[in-house]
Amino acid sequence: MTIHSSASFGDLEEPWLRIGEHAFRSRLLVGIEQYESVQVVRDVLTATGADVFITTVDPDNRRSSLLLSDLDDALDLDRFTWIGTTSFSRSKESALRTAEILRDSMGIGILKLDVRGQDNVPDNRQTVEAAHELRAADWELLPFILPDLKTAMALEEAGCAALRVMASPVASGRGIVDPEPIQEIIDAVNIPVIVEGGLGSAKHVALAMEMGAAATLVNTALVQAKEPMKMALAMRHATIAGQLAYESGPMPEALVA
Repeated sequence: MTIHSSASFGDLEEPWLRIGEHAFRSRLLVGIEQYESVQVVRDVLTATGADVFITTVDPDNRRSSLLLSDLDDALDLDRFTWIGTTSFSRSKESALRTAEILRDSMGIGILKLDVRGQDNVPDNRQTVEAAHELRAADWELLPFILPDLKTAMALEEAGCAALRVMASPVASGRGIVDPEPIQEIIDAVNIPVIVEGGLGSAKHVALAMEMGAAATLVNTALVQAKEPMKMALAMRHATIAGQLAYESGPMPEALVA
């Protein structure tokens, strides 16, 4: 069989998640909260092949961000599926308030739900509580949790569209420090699992995909790279390589090292 490019594999372009009329095809999600340059955001989103645009507000006004109007001038934002995030929230109440603002101001109905403590680590209990309230208000949710099977099952039962599981502390670059509980969740739930947090290299992304993750999310690794565009391309190719390796059925020993 002659392989010309990743486009030869039609299943790579099949959606891994559908929410209403929205189809998620790119298995690499990209955060844009740390950037100071509109042009770099444009180039990173293009290089990674991202089809999701993640936006937020900070209800406590503690952080600055790029203006959406400036981004829209540099990039056709209409081609993306817009989802909101509560990544600045440090309590359930803040997350709920952020969600309300995102819906009222932007009409967003899909939420990357984050409830993190002051240590920037997901608070699983508050996340489950927030998820129940937001699901009752018809939000579609992608919650971020520490790898705990009981929490994952509770969020699946609550009707979340997908799960985001922390590989290691956010922005740490440590990769997947303990794959076993993440693998347990991937194998147990019937909704897509996104691996994120601390994915600092293409190797980390490829491993997550080889484990059977539906997608990965990266941010800091791109922002802090000396050449973000090259890192963006590396992450994109690692995503494809890891997915193909998973689908090919690698030897179990290959995932141990």
